[in-house]
Amino acid sequence: MNGRPAVAAERIELDGTFSAGDPATAVAWLAARSGLPKARIKDAMSKGAVALLRPGSTSRRLRRATTALRPGDRLRLHYDPRLLAETPAEARLIADRRRYSVWYKPAGLLAQGTEWGDHCSLPRQAELRFGPERPTFVVHRLDREADGLTLLAHDRQAAAALSALFREDRVDKRYRVQVLGCPGGIGQTGAIDTPLDGKPARTEYRVVVCGDGRAELAVTLHGGRLHQIRRHLAALGHPVLGDPRYGHGNKDPGGLRLSAVGLGFRDPFGGGRVEFSLEPQGTESA
Repeated sequence: MNGRPAVAAERIELDGTFSAGDPATAVAWLAARSGLPKARIKDAMSKGAVALLRPGSTSRRLRRATTALRPGDRLRLHYDPRLLAETPAEARLIADRRRYSVWYKPAGLLAQGTEWGDHCSLPRQAELRFGPERPTFVVHRLDREADGLTLLAHDRQAAAALSALFREDRVDKRYRVQVLGCPGGIGQTGAIDTPLDGKPARTEYRVVVCGDGRAELAVTLHGGRLHQIRRHLAALGHPVLGDPRYGHGNKDPGGLRLSAVGLGFRDPFGGGRVEFSLEPQGTESA
C-alpha cells in the first residue's frame, strides 16, 4: 500500500494503490489511509470526490462505498469539507430531446465537475434526473458566474455531432449582458473583431436599454473563445457588471450580469431547425 495524504489537516489529497492485505473495500481503504470517518468518506464518494483507476481501464468517479478492490487498483481522494458542504443551485430542464437536453443553468452551478467533486455541477444533476441508462456528456461550457441555456448530450455520437456544431460556429448563441456605461444610444449596433488567444472572435451587440451609467446589450457570439464576451466588452471600455476578473469600476452586488438566453441550430438527428430561448425575465420558450 502506498500514497500518503498531501495535507494532514482538513483538506486532504490522497493517491494510493491497493495491494494484498489492505482493507478490502474502497470505503475501508480510504478511511484507513486518510484517517477520516467512514461516514465522511461515503459522503465524499457520493459527491464525486473519489476516483478509481483500474489497470486496463480509464479513470472514473467511484461512488459505491462497498466496491471490492483488486491488487493494482489506484484510488484518488480529493477531500475539501468546505466544498463538499456547499448546496448547489438547482438547474431546470428546458427541453428533453432524448439524445440531448437543454437546461437552464443558474449562476454558481458548475458546467462540469472537478476532481474535488461534481455535486455542484449541471451534468451531475442531469445524471441524477435521468438515471444511469442515460449517460451525460458536456457539449459546451458556460462560466460558473453566468446563468442561462446549456446543452448536454446523452450518448457519445450525439456529443461528437453537437460539439462539431459549436466548433464549426454553426450554433446561434445569444446573450443579454449588462455593462458599465453606454456604448451608444438605444438601438445602436456594433461589433468587436479582436482575435483572442490567436484565433478569430467576433462579438456583435445591440443596445437595448441605456441609462443611469449602465446599459443592457443583446449580444450574439461568434467564435466562443474563453470569456470572449467579457474580454471583448472590457476592451471596449464597457465591462460586464459584476465581472470579478475583467474591467474596473464594474462591481455589482448581484454578481455577473451575463445570461445565455438563446441557442439555435439545425438538429443533427432530425434535420430541422431548433430554437431554445429565455425571455429576459426568465420565462422559457422553445
